[in-house]
Amino acid sequence: MTDNTTSISSAGRPDTGVSALKGRTGAGAPAETRGKTTIADGVVAKIAGMAAREIPGIHNLGGGMARAFGAVRERVPGGGGGGVSRGVKVEVGERQAAVDLDIVVEYGVSIVEVTGDVRANVIGAVERMTGLEVVEVNISVDDVHLPDEEESEPEEGRVR
Repeated sequence: MTDNTTSISSAGRPDTGVSALKGRTGAGAPAETRGKTTIADGVVAKIAGMAAREIPGIHNLGGGMARAFGAVRERVPGGGGGGVSRGVKVEVGERQAAVDLDIVVEYGVSIVEVTGDVRANVIGAVERMTGLEVVEVNISVDDVHLPDEEESEPEEGRVR
């Protein structure tokens, strides 16, 4: 994922390049309007990932392969891994963001209700914390976690 960034005014609204008080810049402008804030895509992805995980009925984020690959990367020193943003992809523009989520739900929950709750929570968190308008949250339900299933650990390779 490329590390794109977006700028918002220090007042929490998308930066339009125009001072909140027209004609007043520099020392004469209010402190909260001096300068701009830049938010990296990874920040938006982490916010969305945390917000999605807060919803009851969500077992995990990321499809089977994404979870396995992320688990391997987390065990390799310096491998990074997805962590909070595993299963989350974002597109961030100057004033808007779009979010794609891959989720695993718990068996027995209403997928329609859980995905609706996830959408609402992700939109609320991203908009509140970044000032960006979230235009869509696309959710792919990749699996259902059964009560007697253990998390499958990826097999370790033969070579170290």
